[in-house]
Amino acid sequence: MAVGERTRWAHTYADAVPALSVPWPAVAFPQPRLLVWNDDLRIDPLDLTTLVGAGADTRALVYSGHQWGVYKPRLGDGRALLLGELPDGRDLHLKGTGPTPFSRGLDGRAAVGPMLREYLFGEAMHALGIPTTRALAVVATGERIERDGRELPGAVLTRVAASHLRVGTFQYAAATEPGSLRALADHAIARHFPDAAGSPRPYRELFRRVVDAQAALVARWMLVGFVHGVMSTDNTTISGETIDYGPCAFMDAVDPATVFSSLDTTGRYAYAAQPEILRWNLARLAESLRPLDEVEDLLDEVPRAYARYWAQGMAAKLGVSTPDAALATDLMALLHAQHVDFTTFFRALAAGTARDLFPDRAAFDAWAARRAPLVTADRAAMDRVNPLYVPRNHITDAVLAAAEQGDLAPLHRLLAAVREPYVERPGLADLTRPGTGPHVTYCGT
Repeated sequence: MAVGERTRWAHTYADAVPALSVPWPAVAFPQPRLLVWNDDLRIDPLDLTTLVGAGADTRALVYSGHQWGVYKPRLGDGRALLLGELPDGRDLHLKGTGPTPFSRGLDGRAAVGPMLREYLFGEAMHALGIPTTRALAVVATGERIERDGRELPGAVLTRVAASHLRVGTFQYAAATEPGSLRALADHAIARHFPDAAGSPRPYRELFRRVVDAQAALVARWMLVGFVHGVMSTDNTTISGETIDYGPCAFMDAVDPATVFSSLDTTGRYAYAAQPEILRWNLARLAESLRPLDEVEDLLDEVPRAYARYWAQGMAAKLGVSTPDAALATDLMALLHAQHVDFTTFFRALAAGTARDLFPDRAAFDAWAARRAPLVTADRAAMDRVNPLYVPRNHITDAVLAAAEQGDLAPLHRLLAAVREPYVERPGLADLTRPGTGPHVTYCGT
C-alpha cells in the first residue's frame, strides 16, 4: 500500500460520532528504526517512518473511565492516535506518538520496554486462543525519554484491534455528549454485533452480547493464570478483546490474592477479583445505556456466563468429560494451599507427574481419586489446552532489559516459544521454570 493511498482508509467511527475524537497529528521523531514487525497479521508493510511522523490523518479518541474505582470524566488517548480502519474493518492505532489534548501534562511518549511487552503479550494471548489486540510493529524513535529518573529509549507501537470502543467510551458519551450516545451504540452494533440490529430491543441485545463476550474473555484469562493488572472501565472493550498490557503478568504459584501492579495496594484487580470487577465494570456500561433501554437486570447474567465458561474450560484442562465446578474449585484451593505453580501443574497432570509437585501428597491423592472416574481425555488432548510456555515474569523482565540495551535475540526466542505454547521443544526448558519471590509490574507510562 503506497503512502498516498492511506487517505482512502475508512474513518467510520469519527464519521459516526465526531464528538468522540479529535483530529490530531503525531509528532515527528528524529531516527525511527523498526525493531519488530508482525508478518502474521498479513498487513502489507507500510512506510513506518511516515507513520510515526507528521501528515497522516490521525485522531485522538476521548473516553471516560473508572480507574481504581475513581471516576475520571475525561481520559482519552493521552499518547495514542487512531490512524484509521483497515479494509477488513480493524483499527490501526499508534501508541507513543506524543502529547494529545488528553495527555494531562504528560509527554505522550512510550519506552521500548513497555511497547515490546505489549507486542509479546498480545502474541502470547493470541496463541492461547484468547481474544486480544495485537501489535503490528514496534519502532524505536531515536529519542530518550525519562521515566522514574531513568533515561530510556523511546518507541511507538502500532496496534491492531477489532475496535477501540470501551465501556469508558459509553460513559463519556452518556455523561458529556448525550446526543452522541445513540449513534455510538448503533456504531457498536454495526461493527461488532450486526445481527443485533434486527432485535426488537437492539440496545438491550448489544449489552447482552457484550456481557457474553467479556465473561468468556475473563474466564479465559483465569484459565491461564493471567492477571490484567488494571481492569478499569476504559480497559474493558465492547468487542471482548484484551487491551492494554501495562502491569499485567502470569501467575506462578497459585494465590487468589495475586497482584502485580505497583499501584494495586488494595488488591482491587487481583487474580480472583477479576470476575467480580468485570461485573462492576459492566454495571457502569448498563448505567450508560439507560437512556436507550433498561438493561441492568441482565447483570445477573455476568456471573452465570462467567461460571459456565470457566467450568467448561477447566473440564478441558482437567481432561474430564463433564464440567465439575466443585472439583475445579477444590483444586484451586489445593494448589494455593500447597503453593503449586499454576502452569506447571496442568502439564504435569497430563503427564502423570503432578503428585510430585505437592508437599502433602496425600492431599493430592484425595483430590485425584475424585477426578479419576471422570477422566476421558488422553495426555495429547490435555496438552492441546494446557500451555507449556507463557511469558513468565522473571523471563519477560530479563528479555525486555536486554532489548532496551539493543539485544533482541532473547525476545525473539521467547516469542518463538509463546507463539506455539502447547508444543514442547528442545532447548527451551528454562522458559518453563517459575520465578521466585514477589514480582512487581509497572504501567510503563
